[in-house]
Amino acid sequence: MPEMEYVASTNVEAIGYDAETQELHVQFTSGHTYIYSPVEEWVFEELRAAPSKGSFINRELKGRYEYRQE
Repeated sequence: MPEMEYVASTNVEAIGYDAETQELHVQFTSGHTYIYSPVEEWVFEELRAAPSKGSFINRELKGRYEYRQE
């Protein structure tokens, strides 16, 4: 698991990115962690900069990338 960074969000607790595997890790406040792949690093950087992490995930990740729950 990559190093996770805590974010200011009502739904997302922390995010992390593994450049080697192109996996984006999203830990939700519910305690569930989702791993999206393959995700380009620039998508992770846009998520980091997004004012609303939850909206970005719904708009840019869901339905576009495969995921698994950890």
